[in-house]
Amino acid sequence: FSVSNYPNPFNPATTIECVMPRRGHLSLKVYNLRGELIRTLVDGVREEGVERVSWDGSNDTGGKVSSGVYFYEARTDGKVEVRKMALIK
Repeated sequence: FSVSNYPNPFNPATTIECVMPRRGHLSLKVYNLRGELIRTLVDGVREEGVERVSWDGSNDTGGKVSSGVYFYEARTDGKVEVRKMALIK
């Protein structure tokens, strides 16, 4: 299981890529520096292989977030990966 995003820093969008070693539940969420949930990108069963998800800097209600550092958290099969990304406007 591995996760990365490109480009980073980004504007207006970034692609988060998760490599799933086998079929399983994937949770992919974006948080701000205060640890507040900004957006749930994926929450469901995914097949083995590469899962690519685009994030356009919007929150769960469709509003645009401000420039800054954000974290994305990917969870699957009891494994958790957290990475940092920067939105530059």
